[in-house]
Amino acid sequence: MLLWCVAAGFGWKEVVPWDSGLIWGGQEIHVLAVDDSSVDRALIAKILRSSKYRVTTVDSGKRALELLTLEPNISMIITDYWMPEMTGYELLKSVKESSKLREIPVVVMSSENVPNRINRCLEEGAEDFLLKPVRPSDVSRLRSRMR
Repeated sequence: MLLWCVAAGFGWKEVVPWDSGLIWGGQEIHVLAVDDSSVDRALIAKILRSSKYRVTTVDSGKRALELLTLEPNISMIITDYWMPEMTGYELLKSVKESSKLREIPVVVMSSENVPNRINRCLEEGAEDFLLKPVRPSDVSRLRSRMR
């Protein structure tokens, strides 16, 4: 069954299709994709959906935190590193400092291959660091890190 959801309250820019996604450990895999670039959000959502994940996209770290207070069943967060208002690193720190959210795996992605940035994210608790553009092979290796 295909449902169309519009989530205007959080500034989600697009109408996102929702269908029954991949089940992992008895739970649907629901990925929150965070990126200020509409092109990158669309690309990561397309790749994730082609792998049968349920995907919700938001355009900022602040909106991601707002959504996380309302949607407790997020299996993984994939976030861009460099965004206005709140970076992906700051989102990662907020998630890992929260007793309610810290178990959610966070993957950071960036178009810049900066070793210090990558190490800093991994030391803060990121599950992985992906270089953009994200490819289907990147997504397939993340399945073992899902909550």
